[in-house]
Amino acid sequence: MTLGGRAWRPPSFNNGQIANAMLRPSPPDVVLLATEWRPRALIRAQLIEEGFEVVATNTWPMMRRHLRPGLKPRMAIVDLEDLAHPADVLSDLHVLMKPERVLVLAAAATVPSADIARLGFHELRRPFVIDDVVRLAVNLMRPRPA
Repeated sequence: MTLGGRAWRPPSFNNGQIANAMLRPSPPDVVLLATEWRPRALIRAQLIEEGFEVVATNTWPMMRRHLRPGLKPRMAIVDLEDLAHPADVLSDLHVLMKPERVLVLAAAATVPSADIARLGFHELRRPFVIDDVVRLAVNLMRPRPA
């Protein structure tokens, strides 16, 4: 095929690097796990309003898909309210994410605060308002001076 009198060749990719970069999605800023739709929707909307890309899920298997190596978010937020097997979720999350990048929204009769602290996660105890969650998440994602 010719284009303007010159032979046209498809662009070559440097060892597939460009092709891989085009196919690999960038990780979201925040992955949120909350079983209840209202807090999930409100937290997600407020974080988006603050300029963050947020993936909101309602089950642990759905959240875990977003925690693969190379695609991990800057922060994971887990609401323990009505979450099935919350201690197991936090244990798995401790392996998948750096503890300083996890915010746990604690709920009564789920996981004791001492266990959450032992895992190194940030904790916000109920009662709280959505603004408290967003403010804490934004502060935790701020770059720290070296």
